[in-house]
Amino acid sequence: MASLQPGAGAAAAATRRLSDLPGPLGLPLIGNLLQLDAPRMHQVLEHWSRQYGECFRFRITNRRYLVTSNPQTIATVLRDRPDTFQRTTRFSETAREMLFDGVLAANGERWRRQRPMVMASFDPGHTKSFFPALVRVTERFARRWHRFAERGEAIDLQSDLMRYTVDVTAGLAFGADINTIESEGEVIQRHLDKVLPAFFRRVMSGLPYWRYFKLPADRELDRHLAALDEAVAGFITLARARMDRDPALRQRPGNLIEAMIAARDAEGSGLDDGDVAGNVMTMLLAGEDTTANTLAWMTYLMHAHPDVMQRAAEEVRQVIGAAAFAREYEQLGALKFLEACANETLRLKPVVPINATQAVRDTVVDGIHVPAGTLVMCLMRPPAIDERHFPNAHTFYPQRWLSDSAQAAASAKRVAMPFGAGPRLCPGRYLAMVEIKMVMAMLLGSFEIEAVQTPDGREPQERLALTMAPVGLRLKLRTRPGSAASGGAARED
Repeated sequence: MASLQPGAGAAAAATRRLSDLPGPLGLPLIGNLLQLDAPRMHQVLEHWSRQYGECFRFRITNRRYLVTSNPQTIATVLRDRPDTFQRTTRFSETAREMLFDGVLAANGERWRRQRPMVMASFDPGHTKSFFPALVRVTERFARRWHRFAERGEAIDLQSDLMRYTVDVTAGLAFGADINTIESEGEVIQRHLDKVLPAFFRRVMSGLPYWRYFKLPADRELDRHLAALDEAVAGFITLARARMDRDPALRQRPGNLIEAMIAARDAEGSGLDDGDVAGNVMTMLLAGEDTTANTLAWMTYLMHAHPDVMQRAAEEVRQVIGAAAFAREYEQLGALKFLEACANETLRLKPVVPINATQAVRDTVVDGIHVPAGTLVMCLMRPPAIDERHFPNAHTFYPQRWLSDSAQAAASAKRVAMPFGAGPRLCPGRYLAMVEIKMVMAMLLGSFEIEAVQTPDGREPQERLALTMAPVGLRLKLRTRPGSAASGGAARED
């Protein structure tokens, strides 16, 4: 049973110290730095978890880490935020340097001020009201993929899915129709793609060298950040213009950016222009990578399991008929098996396989004394692929999520926590599931998948850049005979 005891008596209640835990041997001064290749860091930590147990330690220079893969311990740590655990100091400082110091990176009171606005902007009601705009974005996406199918060309799956998710996020959170789907020239996504990988490298770096001198890669990153900063300023300018034309939006904001501006302008709000800009950038980054990665993994896994693909396609056609994609919000709720496929994908390929926190004060976790400032890493995948929690745990078997037992479903979700847990539970989880169902229903309703390929023909490699992505997936499609797309209904008039 996991336990967490904060306060002055924590050390006395502990039965072990961090130094008592097993862990990999390191080198003087740098510790385990050279063993932790950033793109596959999650795999290294998962390997160490199998080797040293559910709780172990490691070190990078003078930073000491406690790592846990126990689901009860993970839930306890994540739920005791922000009072006992918070974002790491390096995470927050680096986010501030890279211009996305929004709710994702904020701690303490700054997080408490921003969180309600972000939650309200992504709640199910707001997502439902946005659905007509989501249909328009999905229609554009269907047309784009239909053109690829007609030409017999392979689709860069990751890149295309990110176009979709960026357009959806910009529409829902900022009221902006940026239409990267139909743009072949300069698109904001080209700059967004560079930020999270660089951010992750900096967060895990043993030395923040870029604060003292910059390599060519750092100067290139600065150019991408400057372009994004200009785009964000444009979103804010357009939102202020809308609010000037319609002052009622200050009382009833229609989206996140309007809510942030109204709150920032209110007397005594404690918010500033940086809070607004930081959350705009945060939503663009978070909205692009996470859902797109899950969709890419889901497409690969379903194609690798033809029986699953067939069942999901039959469900989609039963729900949406001959339409190219879902046109009514209520149709999404009927796609139960498709949702099970999404949950199974998130179990096997969690978009954030490592959830890192930092102890605000001395505490005890599972009998281990955790001093204030200690970095605690929660490994999200090991408990979800443990036979003790899921039979045939390494098998892609979506049916496991269709249990009639509410108790069984709740138990599974307590072990597999792809959106986190506690007060910092991902605010975009409802939107993510809606996007996943919309894209997959469009794919299965309009097309037949000819191939999902990797550069070397093997299983896709996992690459960690804060979020976990498959490397180099290419998708080849055929228009499904009898679908609306085959008759031209998904094309421009």
